[in-house]
Amino acid sequence: MSATRACALSDLEENTAKRVVIGGVPIAVVLDSQGVVHAIGDTCTHGEVSLSEGFVEDDLLECWAHGSQFSLTTGIPQNLPAYEPVPVFVVEIVGNDVMIDHTKTKEV
Repeated sequence: MSATRACALSDLEENTAKRVVIGGVPIAVVLDSQGVVHAIGDTCTHGEVSLSEGFVEDDLLECWAHGSQFSLTTGIPQNLPAYEPVPVFVVEIVGNDVMIDHTKTKEV
């Protein structure tokens, strides 16, 4: 995996999205309540707003502007108005570093 350090694991708050930009790609990084770190595209496919400003609940990141919820594991929107998925990136934890390959999306 050709990954880049996105942030420290200790920088993440449970069920809160953190925006990072790697190679010009905005990514929302989320530590869920099960201790799993997710990385999905940070731009809502409906309104072109930052998803990391939204709300995390269970496996979903909700867009603050229009309420569309995106699966953290698949990137697929669970409700309208968004109907296009966001990319999901492979995450690797190395020590205290969250590593993300922004050039490769996760197979779902």
